[in-house]
Amino acid sequence: MKSNELYSEESHQWLVLGRDPAKPEKIIDTNQYLIKSAEEAIILDPGGIELFSPMLAGVLHHVKLENITTLFASHQDPDIISSLGLWDKTVPNAKLYAPWLWEGFIRHFGMENIQYMPIKDEGGEIKLGTATLKFIPAHYLHSSGNFNVYDPQAKILMSGDIGASLEHGDVPLFVENFAQHIKYMEYFHRRWMPSNRAKNNWVARVRELEINMMAPQHGRIFKGEMVNEFLEWFSKLDVGIA
Repeated sequence: MKSNELYSEESHQWLVLGRDPAKPEKIIDTNQYLIKSAEEAIILDPGGIELFSPMLAGVLHHVKLENITTLFASHQDPDIISSLGLWDKTVPNAKLYAPWLWEGFIRHFGMENIQYMPIKDEGGEIKLGTATLKFIPAHYLHSSGNFNVYDPQAKILMSGDIGASLEHGDVPLFVENFAQHIKYMEYFHRRWMPSNRAKNNWVARVRELEINMMAPQHGRIFKGEMVNEFLEWFSKLDVGIA
């Protein structure tokens, strides 16, 4: 599994892990994010059960197991959190922050030790080392209980399925030409995002944040002006086409 550093300053670091060349062909490629701050680490959307071994190996290149204090699941999909039962045995003292709505579903993936920390609909924030991370509501995009994670220090928004693209092969880490990138995003967003009202509420909320990088759970990452390009495009897109 490949890892790339997105941000690093003193004791605060963001890494993205994914693009595992050994993954089964029919498994959708996913991005998993590791944030380190001081002596603590959180894994955002730690991935599916089929990726647990390479994911764990990748994480241990960057952080000690005992420093993984927290997990986060943006919503209930298996590609995001079906590895929970294995993490439950590996980091039994950790906490999982996830939408309150999905607790009864997420527990089906296996959870005997990790503590479930339900996120209220309006969001909230947590301390990680010396950093503060904010849970940004993204309900109905595409899950009815769904959150993004915003880091004011790094100015990174982990946007979950918002901004996701589906490409094959060894593609660049960042979006380089927005117009050419649309074809990898359009159908996914029009079909999987069911509500124009929810979409517009999210766009308005996110425009209030200072974002240098928008990091989705699938595909390339948006950096600099590409973030605004995405927000402009998404705000005009008619979703819920089914």
